[in-house]
Order: sequence, then C-alpha cells, then structure tokens
Amino acid sequence: MRVNFTVNGRKQEADDVWEGESLLYVLRERMGLPGSKNACEQGECGSCTVRLDGVPVCSCLVAAGQAEGREVVTVEGLADYAKHREDAHPGDGCASGACGTTLDAAQRWQARPADGQSGEATELSPIQQAFIDAGAVQCGFCTPGLLVAADELLETHPSPSDQDIREALSGNLCRCTGYEKILDAVRLAAARQEETVR
Repeated sequence: MRVNFTVNGRKQEADDVWEGESLLYVLRERMGLPGSKNACEQGECGSCTVRLDGVPVCSCLVAAGQAEGREVVTVEGLADYAKHREDAHPGDGCASGACGTTLDAAQRWQARPADGQSGEATELSPIQQAFIDAGAVQCGFCTPGLLVAADELLETHPSPSDQDIREALSGNLCRCTGYEKILDAVRLAAARQEETVR
C-alpha cells in the first residue's frame, strides 16, 4: 500500500508498505529518520516515541497505514516544531486540538534538515538544550523518546509539577541515568519557558 502523511512538517509518501509494517520501521528504514529507536517493539520502553497528530505514541505499535493523512513529529523535527510554536503562538503553545494555525501556514511550515556536511550548528529546541545543560544524556538510546514526551508535556503543561513530569515520562525507560538528571532537564526547560513568557 501507499501511505501519504506529513513528517516533521513535510509531506511524505511511502510506497510498497506491507500492511503489518510499523510506523517506526517506515520512519527509520524508509524515511531515513533513525532518531526513534527500535528497542522492545512492545510499547514498553518509549524509545520509539513520536508525536502523531500532537499526541505521543510508541511508533512500534502504530501500523504505518494508520498514519495515512496524519502528522508525525520525530525527534529530528523537534527544534523546528518548537520554533513554529513560538513564532505562531508566542508564549502559548499549540496544544493538540487548540492550535488555530491556518492550513496555508501549516503547509508552509517545514522542518529543515540538519547540516551534517559542514558541521554547522543548528538551533535546538528548548527541551533538547535543557537535556544537554542538565547532563541528562548518557548513552542516548532512550533520549529521543524522552525528548518527544517532555516536549508534549511542556506544550500542554507549561509549569508542570514533579508529579506531572513523572507521569508524562512514565512510559519511557532509561537504564543509565537514574532519572534525576532527566527530571532536572524538564524542570530547567519549564523554568526557561516561564522566563520567556514574562
């Protein structure tokens, strides 16, 4: 089958998709977006978390065909997605179902590929920068899923409590950080977000 969907702000088409193929497989193997990790393939670890129409999902559990006509944001598109939110909705975010972006504006918004050739630095999203600043990344395997889940949390709950953070990240497992630095990173991103709004 052919699947037409939007990935990181760009219209994409995947041909010859087998009906049992996962969204994760299509993103990694057909689209060349290796950020979402293939770990448990059972929706238990959160390493493959992406946003499907704004909602975090384990892409290993979503059949690729279910993405037909929908929007997917992966870790590779977080920086541009955050920039879009800030430009279109300063200090407000565009939580799922409440965005208000016109169809024309949404079609013009596109993620730009990172410049891997020149080594030129690309701007990170606030949550990505906070993970670096708080030292929340060790091996990095779980990091993409944590970033996507934390980004959605901060969009819908700009000032989350520790309980909110723990609940939002409860579907993401990490074997090497002990989680405290991850919680620090989300707190840091939230604090920076609050400062920007003032």
